[in-house]
Amino acid sequence: MKGFTIDLSGKNAIVTGASRGLGQAIAIGLAEAGATVVITSRSLKALEETQSRISDFGGESRQIELDVRDVPAMRNRLQTVAQQAGEIDILVNNAGYEQVCPSYELTEETWDTIMETNLKGAFFAAQVAAHSMVRSSRGGAIVNVCSLTSYVGVPTAVPYGSSKSGLLGMTRALSTEWASEQIRVNAIAPGYFRTELTEAFYREQAWQEAMLQKIPLNSFGNANDLKGAVVFLVSDAAKYITGQCLAIDGGYLASI
Repeated sequence: MKGFTIDLSGKNAIVTGASRGLGQAIAIGLAEAGATVVITSRSLKALEETQSRISDFGGESRQIELDVRDVPAMRNRLQTVAQQAGEIDILVNNAGYEQVCPSYELTEETWDTIMETNLKGAFFAAQVAAHSMVRSSRGGAIVNVCSLTSYVGVPTAVPYGSSKSGLLGMTRALSTEWASEQIRVNAIAPGYFRTELTEAFYREQAWQEAMLQKIPLNSFGNANDLKGAVVFLVSDAAKYITGQCLAIDGGYLASI
């Protein structure tokens, strides 16, 4: 029996928030699988490391400055990317923002920033990508980066959990609406991964020890642990999968 290798050669992918952490790992994984990857961040300088790491193994990438909270500017820039690339095949909505604080102290500004980044920005990026995918007539794949907070409540992370719960609902709704256009919309829900975004949770050694006891695989996630899941979901190997959210959490959700 012949095995098969997932090959994204000839595919054009966009990864938002690709300057570091999970987004950087996902962008590298897509490039390793053969896709041409457009990496985005609010700062071009912040993308230099990601671009360099992709170049090191001969991968192809482009950098664009993009703030997903500025919907008109984002729409214009992604449309330009689509026109120059010959349409978009893959979108990974990874750009995210988190700020933990007691809910009694939460400000409207913080709430809006989190919602505009994690939910509103993701929707309008998906809308632009979907238009491109329809024009190409070959469909496409969108992956939204949700969270364990899409399923469980985390104290002091109310706006973040609300945005990620909304992102999961958006994933399911868009998957049904766009299926007729052969656009698949899925999500991943990373568990406890130590990144700059989540560093606040890891400052207490006692918290780390207590959390590890709740994770059946007894370890925190590494950014590279996400690459295979995303590459699979956007590939033809997953062509009959849509509207799903894959938890990459060491067994955490299964154990509660």
